[in-house]
Amino acid sequence: MSRQRILIIEDDENIRRFIRIALEDEGFAVFDAENAKRGQIEAACRQPDLLIVDLGLPDADGKSLIRELRNWSGMPIIVLSARDRETEKVAALDAGADDYLIKPFGVPELLARIRAQLRRVSLSGSTETSSKVSFGDVTVNLSTHEVHKKGAAVHLTPTEFRLLSALIKGHGRVLTHRQLLIDTWGPEHTERSHYLRIYMGNLRQKLEDHPAQPQYLLTELQVGYKLTGLVKAS
Repeated sequence: MSRQRILIIEDDENIRRFIRIALEDEGFAVFDAENAKRGQIEAACRQPDLLIVDLGLPDADGKSLIRELRNWSGMPIIVLSARDRETEKVAALDAGADDYLIKPFGVPELLARIRAQLRRVSLSGSTETSSKVSFGDVTVNLSTHEVHKKGAAVHLTPTEFRLLSALIKGHGRVLTHRQLLIDTWGPEHTERSHYLRIYMGNLRQKLEDHPAQPQYLLTELQVGYKLTGLVKAS
């Protein structure tokens, strides 16, 4: 079985070496690039399973690189950056990143995020021919719009179901307020984030065991929301 390939685009040689060693110890095939131009070439040639990218590259902003890569690739992209402002996180995620980890970081957390993104891609492939998915004791039939919790039917409004479907589509990813508003209500509603608070609250009341401490429908503070724990329903 071939090893999964990871590309690191990072201008700091010490950080590149540090990440490479950690990932190779976990059995990954690792490639790296020191700038955006070389990173694009490596991404096209290597066709990695996952990309780790810094935002502060010497020849381009990492967000621009992400947007360019998104023109032809759907591979998971994890941003690894010292920029900790919420605006930077939102901009990177809106550009097409799947996750955002702030420097300094711990190797166990980086590895966990990598595994989560690779599982997400694997699950996306396995559920393409299946309309049923589940998380916890909730089962969702995307074709019939039926939702069950512990075997009992749960009524969702059309808007609630559209929001849940958007979260399922992006499972494991942090979806920004803007992304969810467009997917659920349309591009003319991108400034109405209070819609999300109301309807996420409704979904949690109906689907979480403890709505005030959700286990699956999670908030990424000031950025957006994500759905975790999704599996193909049997």
